[in-house]
Amino acid sequence: MPSIIILAIVGLIAQLIDGSLGMAYGVTSSTLLLAAGTNPASASATVHLAEIGTTLASGASHWKFGNIDWKVVGRIGIPGAIGAFLGATVLSWLSTEVAAPIMSLVLLALGVYILVRFTVQSVTTQHLGKPLRRRFLSPLGFVAGFVDATGGGGWGPVGTPAILASGRLEPRKVIGSIDASEFLVAIAASIGFFLGLGGGAIVPGMAFALLIGGLIAAPIAAWLVRHLPPRLLGSAVGGLIVLTNARTLLRSDWIDASGAVQNLSYAAIVAVWIGAVAWSLREHRREQRELVEADVRRAEALDPA
Repeated sequence: MPSIIILAIVGLIAQLIDGSLGMAYGVTSSTLLLAAGTNPASASATVHLAEIGTTLASGASHWKFGNIDWKVVGRIGIPGAIGAFLGATVLSWLSTEVAAPIMSLVLLALGVYILVRFTVQSVTTQHLGKPLRRRFLSPLGFVAGFVDATGGGGWGPVGTPAILASGRLEPRKVIGSIDASEFLVAIAASIGFFLGLGGGAIVPGMAFALLIGGLIAAPIAAWLVRHLPPRLLGSAVGGLIVLTNARTLLRSDWIDASGAVQNLSYAAIVAVWIGAVAWSLREHRREQRELVEADVRRAEALDPA
């Protein structure tokens, strides 16, 4: 029972993050499961099985509020499902000794990306309204799906920024379309893991606990996104993912770093992490001041007296 409760809390935390940032449910869940000693393939399989429910609920919510471009969903979701199936198959073939550092390396890279993306944060919409072509979305979906399955997460971190960077789709529709298409990715990855690992390697109870935690967190995340600055949360979560997976890599047979090297590395990561969070907080406050000043100028222009 205690382990089920812990898993539900993991799912809750991951959904809080994902609901606030539009990404990182899989990355966060897989990182925490790996840190708890779960087999890499089983961790990814468990997360994807839970995501079938969470992505369905998320996609339905986005559809209700008109946040989905169904052409984008079809063009990125189907190749993404193919990539996820192949990624799950590859991860299922790898031994635990090989898979653990590979998965941690993928998660570390995604963590660095999240940390940098939300600390710097720059979104353009200069090409808004122009169509997103299949030759761009299909390869993107395939790569994102493959990374998502092999790394235990990555659909959002890989797919969302690429579409945002194109400036051709509103941010809300980018997030809604990515969330809706992830349902296909979760199903394909789950099938791949089931065929590769067998039913016995996937623990439905763990996935159910993650799902329950995610469903509980969904309305909380909707409230949280209105009160907690996304870039601040992104910097905080990105640093946590980097630190956790760096720890796994430094202790792996690939590196087998000494205690002194490990401690020095942790100190450097924490220093960068604190600096990133402080910078994000500073930039958020600056942006808020600029918004207030703009409102004041607008009010003065309407009412000079």
